[in-house]
Amino acid sequence: MSQVYDTIVIGAGIAGCCAAFVLQQKGQKVLLVDRSGMAASGGSGAAGAFVSPKIGKGSPLQKLTNEAFHFSQAFYLEYFPDYFHQTGVIRIPKDAEDAGKFSLYEAFNESHYRWVSKEALETLGIHNAQDSFLFEEAGVCDAPELCNAIVAQISFQQFDVDQLIYENAHWTILNAQGATLSTKNIVLSTGYQNTLFDMRYMGVRGTWGSRGDYESELDLKVSMHKSISVSANVKGIIKIGATHVKAKEPCIVCNGKPLQVLEEKAAEIVDTSDFKLKETFCGMRSGSKDYFPLAGKVIDVPYMFESCPAVLRGAKPPLKHMKNLYICNGLGGRGFVFAPLMAEWLAEMIVEGKEIDPRVNPDRLFLKWCRKL
Repeated sequence: MSQVYDTIVIGAGIAGCCAAFVLQQKGQKVLLVDRSGMAASGGSGAAGAFVSPKIGKGSPLQKLTNEAFHFSQAFYLEYFPDYFHQTGVIRIPKDAEDAGKFSLYEAFNESHYRWVSKEALETLGIHNAQDSFLFEEAGVCDAPELCNAIVAQISFQQFDVDQLIYENAHWTILNAQGATLSTKNIVLSTGYQNTLFDMRYMGVRGTWGSRGDYESELDLKVSMHKSISVSANVKGIIKIGATHVKAKEPCIVCNGKPLQVLEEKAAEIVDTSDFKLKETFCGMRSGSKDYFPLAGKVIDVPYMFESCPAVLRGAKPPLKHMKNLYICNGLGGRGFVFAPLMAEWLAEMIVEGKEIDPRVNPDRLFLKWCRKL
């Protein structure tokens, strides 16, 4: 008889890795599966993986992002300090107009920060910049390395999921070859792709991200973001990255040169004359339609349509969820910021029965989506 797990997490990006790790920390018997034989092979692998606050005028998304920032940096420092480099992150205005907004953002900077003048930035080797914010507690993760370090502490199996069947209070997971896995709970962390259930209401979409790792002797001690991200020099490597192409066929858009624009922008900020490309990473990062993460239960859409067709005309019936099926997904371009906190909240729901925070509960999107059908 096959081994039965408490929870199987499908998808080994940073969302799935953190979900599996936290569930195991709470005493569950967990298995993480991915169709690839390695962790972070998609969008998480392409991430610049900055762990930094969001600036702005105090929007709900900014508040949640900064709550997640404080949680994530503490999480990485406690459990995976070798893969989180607290270099500090300088947030540089995009242009003079953007610089005028920074004074308005000060009142909403809940994270520790200080101003850095453009003259001081020049001494750090940062050019063409306006006065900026420095968040000294922020930093950058080694993206694939971090995911693999998490995987090393939990059970992992390469498994390309073809079908999910729920009966007798358990899920059976099948691949195309007929192999099976058995579990009480399933967490879907499959990124922008999902063919297993009707989850269109969540509006998950992909944004193509590219990153280049460059060998360099440039003594760059701090990471920065100015429309693109440039990391500090960590062990002789500087990372340049951005999420920037919203296209179904991004390889046509970039015409085989995914890093060209990034390299041009980076050269305007720092001295890239000795940069030697070591490796290129490309992947599709998933985000929800309202940019908030998705963590919680999954609605049984076919049942809702059949039992209450008036939901398409604005009715608000009680929602029915799939049994023991959860999601941790749609973290957008700040996956390494959101993942630990989303994993914690989801694990509290699964293990302790706590209600999920309404800001990330996918239920928020269902009724509005129905009215638009």
